[in-house]
Amino acid sequence: MKARARLRRGAYLIPSLFTVGNLLCGYIAVVRSLKGEYEWAAVAIFVAALLDRLDGWVARLTGTSSEFGVQLDSIADIISFGMAPAMLVYLWGLAQLPKPWSLAPFLYLAAGATRLARFNIQAPVQDRRFFIGLPIPAGACVLAACVFYSPARLVDPVTSILVSLLVVVLAVLMVTRLRYRSFKEIDLRSRIPWAMVALMAVAYFVVAASPQIVALALSFLYVLSGLRPRRTPAARAEARPHPAEGGHAGG
Repeated sequence: MKARARLRRGAYLIPSLFTVGNLLCGYIAVVRSLKGEYEWAAVAIFVAALLDRLDGWVARLTGTSSEFGVQLDSIADIISFGMAPAMLVYLWGLAQLPKPWSLAPFLYLAAGATRLARFNIQAPVQDRRFFIGLPIPAGACVLAACVFYSPARLVDPVTSILVSLLVVVLAVLMVTRLRYRSFKEIDLRSRIPWAMVALMAVAYFVVAASPQIVALALSFLYVLSGLRPRRTPAARAEARPHPAEGGHAGG
C-alpha cells in the first residue's frame, strides 16, 4: 500500500505537462514526416527541444524534481530527439540511398539511446555544468535545422551522402567524452541589467528576420563548442594570476 502511495506521489503536474508536451511534439514530427511535411516536422522538433529545456528549469525552480520525472523525460527524449529526427532525416534525404548510407539514422537512434542511458547512470555524480557527450536534443536540432533550412526533399545523391555522414558524426559525438555546456547554472530568478532587455529585442528581431539561418548557425555552433581543447588542471592553475604578477592576493 505504501509503495502505491509513493508511486502516486512520484509525478509532479507542472514539469510533467512540459514533458508530455515534448512527447506530443515528437509524435507530431513523426506524423508530419510521414506526410512529407518536413518543414513542420522540423519546427515540431524545435518546440520539443524548448519544452525539454523548460521542464528541467521549472522542476528546479519549483523544487518538483522526481525520479519518475527523470525516467519520463528520458522516454520522451528518445521519441522526440531520437526516433523523430531519425525518421525525418531518412524520409527527407536518405531513403533513396543504398545501404549502408540509408542506415545512418538507425546508428543515430542507437547512439542517442546509449547516450540517455549513460546520462541517467552518471547524472548523480556528474558536474551539472556540463554534459558528457553531445546531448541528444542538440543532435536533433542540428538535423531539424538542416531540414528547416532546405525543406525540399533531397534528390542529389552527393548531398544525401553528405547528410548521411553528418548523421554518423552526430551519433559518434553523442557517445564521446567531449564536454558540452548544460547552462543549468543559469539562475532565472536573478536580476539582469536593463540593457539585456534591449539585446533580447535585437535577438528576437534577428531570429524573426532569418529563422532558418539562425537555427542552422546556433545548432552547429553548439556542436562545435564541444570540440574546443580542454585545459588540464595544471594549465588552469598556470592561467590564474600569481600574486607577484599583479593579481589580488588574499583579503
